[in-house]
Amino acid sequence: MEEIRIDKFLWAIRAFKTREDATKACKGNKVHINGNDAKPSKPVKPGDIITVRKNEVTFTFKVLVPIDKRQGAKLVGEYAENLTPAEELEKMRRPVETFFLKRERGAGRPTKKERREMDDLWDKYFFDDEDYDEDDD
Repeated sequence: MEEIRIDKFLWAIRAFKTREDATKACKGNKVHINGNDAKPSKPVKPGDIITVRKNEVTFTFKVLVPIDKRQGAKLVGEYAENLTPAEELEKMRRPVETFFLKRERGAGRPTKKERREMDDLWDKYFFDDEDYDEDDD
C-alpha cells in the first residue's frame, strides 16, 4: 500500500492551486486526517478521510488512490471522493455583503467631519449598538 504526503495529495487532487498553499493550510491547522491535525509530511493512505477548511467552507474528501502528480480535473474522481455536504457547498454561493460609500469624483479626501460620519454609519451597519462599545478596546 502506497502512502503520499498530505500536501502533495491535496495539490494533486486540485484542492489547492499550489503545493505551497497546501503546506500553509496544513501548518495552519486547516487540514485534518481522520479527525487529527495533519502536518504537511503526514502520509495519507486509501480510506483516509481528509477535511480541509478554506475560508468558511469545510471540504471533505475520501482518499481512493494516493497520488503525487497533479491530475486533470476530470480524473480527480478516480483518486479522491468528494464527501462535502451540500450545505457546505451552499456557503460558496451565498452573496458577499459589501459596503461602499460613494464620493463624488474630484471631491478629494474626506474631511475629519465626513470621516466621522462615515465611521458612524459603518459602525451602525456592522455592529449592534448594545454589544459594541469603543471604550472596551
